Amino acid sequence: MGRHSRWRSGKVGAMLAAAVALMYVMASVSFAQPAETRVALVIGNSAYQSAGALDNPQRDAKLMAERLKTAGFTVTLLVDADQQAMKRAMVDFGRELRSSEAVGLFYYAGHGLQVNGLNYLVPVNANIKDETEVGIETVSLADFLATMERAKSRINIVVLDACRNNPFASNFRTDSAGLARVDAPAGTYVAYATSPGSVASDGAGRNSPYTKALAETLLKAGMPI
Repeated sequence: MGRHSRWRSGKVGAMLAAAVALMYVMASVSFAQPAETRVALVIGNSAYQSAGALDNPQRDAKLMAERLKTAGFTVTLLVDADQQAMKRAMVDFGRELRSSEAVGLFYYAGHGLQVNGLNYLVPVNANIKDETEVGIETVSLADFLATMERAKSRINIVVLDACRNNPFASNFRTDSAGLARVDAPAGTYVAYATSPGSVASDGAGRNSPYTKALAETLLKAGMPI
């Protein structure tokens, strides 16, 4: 294992990244009778109080939760989660993975940002006045990765549809768009909606282009990662 994310851009890139991220869980198994325990945490944040509301993440998360259930996952779905709810879900997710030795999948849609090369997921109640407050107001992606790594699952998959504009950019001294590249822990695959430092569209339809492509690809069996 030990692979890091492959970055793609545009609609075609979204479909390729979707295949890379999730085809492992479809290869050589039956959806009706999964050969392994599969656990997923799905979060979609739309109703931001200070960061600017987003149309699609809530619907994206519900779509992904539905598709993952069809693929044999036990899914915990959070919509418009505040920081406490996101951190609590992260802890519970890690415990569930450790107790079951499951294949783990974490999906997040919503605002995300980077500071000094580190990535953060933005809860709906975040109110950031300065980039020094990011660590206090958000949830670190590194913490999610560490939680999954400690579970020692056979494989972990992280899918981030969070490469939108930084809603707090006017309060930051630095101007870093999108998310930073991550070297994932061994046995973990990380997929992003676009390339490092780039911004992905929220989409004009009911779902983001990335998640729409991913959902269409997810249930195609027999494809290697």
